[in-house]
Amino acid sequence: MSDLRKINIDGTEIEVEGAMTLIQACEEAGVEIPRFCYHERLSIAGNCRMCLVEVVGGPPKPAASCAMQVRDLRPGPEGQAPQVKTNSPMVKKAREGVMEFMLINHPLDCPICDQGGECDLQDQAMAYGISASRFKESKRAVDDLDLGPLVGTAMTRCISCTRCVRFTTEVAGIAQMGQTGRGEDAEITSYLNQTLQSNLQGNIIDLCPVGALTSKPYAFTARPWELTKTETIDVMDALGANIRVDTKGREVMRILPRNHDGVNEEWISDKTRFVWDGLRRQRLDRPYVRVDGKLKPATWGEALSAAANAMKGKKIAGLIGDLAPVEAAFALKQLVEGLGGKVECRTDNARLPIGNRAGYAGTATIEDVDSAKAIMLIGTNPRDEAPVLNARIRKAWLNGATIGVVGQAEDLTYEYHHLGTDRAALEALHGLDHAGALEKETLVIVGQGALREADGLAVLAHAQKFAVDTGSKLMVLHTAASRVGAMDIGAVTEGGMAAAIDGAEVIYNLGADEVEIDAGAFVIYQGSHGDRGAHRADVILPGAAYTEENGLFVNTEGRPQLAMRAAFAPGEAKENWAILRALSAEAEAKLGYDSLAQLRQALVAEVPHLAQIDEVAEKDGAALELDKLGKAGFLPAVRDFYLTNPVARASQLMAELSAGVKARETGKLAAE
Repeated sequence: MSDLRKINIDGTEIEVEGAMTLIQACEEAGVEIPRFCYHERLSIAGNCRMCLVEVVGGPPKPAASCAMQVRDLRPGPEGQAPQVKTNSPMVKKAREGVMEFMLINHPLDCPICDQGGECDLQDQAMAYGISASRFKESKRAVDDLDLGPLVGTAMTRCISCTRCVRFTTEVAGIAQMGQTGRGEDAEITSYLNQTLQSNLQGNIIDLCPVGALTSKPYAFTARPWELTKTETIDVMDALGANIRVDTKGREVMRILPRNHDGVNEEWISDKTRFVWDGLRRQRLDRPYVRVDGKLKPATWGEALSAAANAMKGKKIAGLIGDLAPVEAAFALKQLVEGLGGKVECRTDNARLPIGNRAGYAGTATIEDVDSAKAIMLIGTNPRDEAPVLNARIRKAWLNGATIGVVGQAEDLTYEYHHLGTDRAALEALHGLDHAGALEKETLVIVGQGALREADGLAVLAHAQKFAVDTGSKLMVLHTAASRVGAMDIGAVTEGGMAAAIDGAEVIYNLGADEVEIDAGAFVIYQGSHGDRGAHRADVILPGAAYTEENGLFVNTEGRPQLAMRAAFAPGEAKENWAILRALSAEAEAKLGYDSLAQLRQALVAEVPHLAQIDEVAEKDGAALELDKLGKAGFLPAVRDFYLTNPVARASQLMAELSAGVKARETGKLAAE
């Protein structure tokens, strides 16, 4: 039931939910309230006191608007709506006093602070501060922390807002940060000087309202006003997190999250945030052709001729990698099938049903996690496969959801009931009593690790049956950003990858670097990095990375999103769809479009729901037939979170993080 209350804010009367805090009600009324500790997605601390307002008729002192609810206010003497003032002399004096206290010990290092230019304290000191200080005492100093290779610290700047403590504890699910001491001796620190062990830790950089926590890799490389900002989509996992790529000239300098309540809220994983140094290294910036067993630089004309001549009259297979936009996959499918070949996007052998959208994209949305009261995870470790989704599952758990796991027992940052590791445990679910589940919202999440064995379709069918029995929605959690889009356009072959490449004389590899291709076939590799695929290639056609071309990606729930170009590809590298269009003319199988707009028109004509940008269309598909399950256990789909794709493998920072994880796993304890 809604509990609507009237409230008068600065003379404007509005009606809001009684459970709202005053700071939220003021935002509804269009009034900005300064704050340091309050954050919409964290618990209320009420410790910075910057958000003070005057409650008319209340106590004769300002009230913290973040910690007082609208329903706590008393109406006026004649039943009028309670009145709140945000710009009265009392409020002005209170805010100036709070700001003066904030700045007592704050260092005067704005010119060299990496947060300068986008610092909440700097902005609010300008707006609410006074021009002089009454304090003559020397400022205190605090030792800096070592939180690892990602987050740089300058703890003397810390104002003890505790946002970082609340984020790491509540959202990331680690207990390594806290506050010790009282009064002037109070300081934020890490437990036993530990470094942070979470793949979401970079978010505390965005949360910090001062320069106490900054990005170590980005530090002192650029100022915010020098950067060109591009809103785009992340491809490091299949969640499709909304990001902003900041570039300086041709270089990507940093990657930040954008708010999207339906996908990533306002968090991104550390791989998404820090992988940008991989965009600069090991890049393919010119075509190559293998001559006498060695790859030699070539012109575009020579490379396209070599590729076209190899393809003519041969049996061709096309493989679509994990980072390919839908347009490139569509162009490859039309080119290869036009030459009588086959294409396949399920390069990890995932047994996803062809033409059954409810089977490969599920029936759930990411937002369904928030309201779920019971969640079953089958063959997935979401902490590594989609860390931001895992944070959402943790939020559901904190709100009372029960979690069950069929698969390997891992630290997922929340408690769960481990029901077994193999197919027998999945089958045993059917024999349980599901009467209680039918009365509440429930969700089943199936990972790619569950679908890669020969009985993958049977596993999916049993998961579907369990979802029907419990009245649940089903989510298929993908690990490849390109997978759902490529499935939508039908870039698949009956029998999977083995059937696609069986007897193929020419294999066109569109960025599928995780695939081992046997000797014998002629390989044309199109991609952005000199990774495994390029080493096996006979012709290399350098393509753009995900920040260097406009492209369409469909995320794991089936939501089409547009990635926008933030920078230009290095050297002679071209956009992926344009390479395929040029090659089609050389191969005498010309594709019928000359621009990205024309390609998208052809794409939408064939698959209409791809035109519904940022919407999850209805997903139809018949239930799969139950089949006999094998005996194998469920293996994880991601073995090394930091090294899952060519961009990440080219990154020095990702290599360092991966080595750090391995060292922690194999490190000896003191007793040993």
